[in-house]
Amino acid sequence: MAFEGLTSKLQETFKKLKGKGKLSEKDIKEAMREVKLALLEADVNYKVVKKFISIVSEKCVGSEVLESLTPAQQVIKIVNDELTNLMGSDESKISYSDTGITVIMLVGLQGAGKTTMGGKLALHLRKKNKKPLLVAADIYRPAAIKQLQTVGKQIDVPVFSMGDKINPVDIAKASLEHARNNGNNIVIIDTAGRLHIDEELMKELKDVKSAVNPQEILLVVDSMTGQDAVNVSETFNNNLDISGVVLTKLDGDTRGGAALSIREITQKPIKFVGIGEKMNDIEVFHPNRMASRILGMGDILSLIEKAQQSIDEKEAKELGNKILNQDFNFEDFLIAMSQMKKLGPLNKLMDMIPGANAKELQGVDFAQGEKEMAKMEAIINSMTVKERRNPSLLSTPSRKKRIAQGSGVTVQEVNKIIKSFESMRKMTKQMKGMQKNMKKGFFGKFPFA
Repeated sequence: MAFEGLTSKLQETFKKLKGKGKLSEKDIKEAMREVKLALLEADVNYKVVKKFISIVSEKCVGSEVLESLTPAQQVIKIVNDELTNLMGSDESKISYSDTGITVIMLVGLQGAGKTTMGGKLALHLRKKNKKPLLVAADIYRPAAIKQLQTVGKQIDVPVFSMGDKINPVDIAKASLEHARNNGNNIVIIDTAGRLHIDEELMKELKDVKSAVNPQEILLVVDSMTGQDAVNVSETFNNNLDISGVVLTKLDGDTRGGAALSIREITQKPIKFVGIGEKMNDIEVFHPNRMASRILGMGDILSLIEKAQQSIDEKEAKELGNKILNQDFNFEDFLIAMSQMKKLGPLNKLMDMIPGANAKELQGVDFAQGEKEMAKMEAIINSMTVKERRNPSLLSTPSRKKRIAQGSGVTVQEVNKIIKSFESMRKMTKQMKGMQKNMKKGFFGKFPFA
């Protein structure tokens, strides 16, 4: 999980503070030393750590904190606020052109994930009713054009290409004319990268910038490279005056040094983060939500947004009514599982749940949980339509044996699913009974009600 090591260490530090009740300046100093070490181990830039600890320490030793009834909570709030400030305070949105076409240049080194991120960004913007055009301007990397065309086909977004013999500046210019003629209002230019920064690369990127005057120059960096990502960001910013940063592979970055350093070093915002390999694995970067995740306080807002985007509201409402009215069957169970899977892998969802302790979750096999869901799905799909709609038919041993053979599991595993289903129905029956009691004015019987 992202920031796993840092989150675990910060949670341990704050747990010690909570256990002390009243705090002294010595307690604060010791806690800040541990926070400092945790940040350095997370590969956060040393200058950034030094400044951060100085600001937080100064605020924490004030009388408002030390004389508070809940000093540990006040310290956590200060750390949360300063982490948010460190990463940019507010969400930084795409700057759209007032007239016609918005041009977005994607720049960065080879291997950072520019081409894939171009596709993710195009899909993200298309969901916002924009009409993106992807432009293949990397004429050097073998198969770069083919890769972008494959990505475009996958997400149903057009790709403009002139082959690998035309100058990237001419390709970029021609793409704007193509966009005007075909009704595209967003042009995303996938530029060439190098294994390392050199003058030739920077000159080419500056020429493309001059030719198309982009509203956004987004630097794509691999968050897992830590300090290297920060150094690359600083150099690109000095040469191109980038408008923002996109961090890829954040889901695999257990340290988080790049996310916590780049904004402070470049004074340019992180706009998006890549959180997986699928095309919809992109998130708008919210500094306050990310700070909350780092401190193990979850990110309920992002979880709600993900649910709203992924789950069919009408279907979910019908499902809820069926559960409460005891009409819930195995076909509904399949629908519920399908809705859950749309939210993404379990380990990513855990990052968003408040109180999910990274250390305590280290032994949890999330992949195993997803395998169990797949097994349940196979068992239910091996039932007949009548059996799925009328679970009471499943009491017959011969039916269970047939279902077990059809799904490649044991009869005991089939029994386990049926038992879980029955327990769930009993539980919802009790919930409905409680609702009825409340409607009848159950609490009205008491004089204090």
